[in-house]
Amino acid sequence: MIAAFLNGAILVLAAATFHASGHVGVAEIENAYRLLEPITGASAAAALFAIALFASGQSATFTGTIAGQVILEGFLNLKIPCWQRRVITRGLALLPAMIGVLWLGDHAVGRLLVLTQVVLALQLPFALWPLIRFSSDRAIMGPFAIGPVARLAAWGIFGLIVAANLWLIMQAG
Repeated sequence: MIAAFLNGAILVLAAATFHASGHVGVAEIENAYRLLEPITGASAAAALFAIALFASGQSATFTGTIAGQVILEGFLNLKIPCWQRRVITRGLALLPAMIGVLWLGDHAVGRLLVLTQVVLALQLPFALWPLIRFSSDRAIMGPFAIGPVARLAAWGIFGLIVAANLWLIMQAG
């Protein structure tokens, strides 16, 4: 929820600023902080944007760490010390980014960011399918299984995400 709130706040702030200021020349992440200049002033915009991106990344990494802990301890019965789990998850998050920047160069950071979002969008249905199936199964979840309304809503959202991904793939091809 924290990651969703932070990402939503960044999106709303950027959209409101973009609309009010008429900035149409911001096409890369390296220049996106300029959208904040009319509200915060030129000197604070870059720092605030950097803090927002850092907070968003930290909350996403935290979410991944907690998910890994739940899977390891809850499903696989493996206990890993907290510091080791953090090193592993941070390493798994940083290593591909570092390889991408070293391989493609600093100028490719914006393209890498877009690529990660495409990959996340395409893999999301593969994460949602078992989540919806497991959380709907009374044999697994017992009294905590989701009801028919939540199940219908979840499958509806799943369908929308798959349809959006298919539409985007067809637009790119």
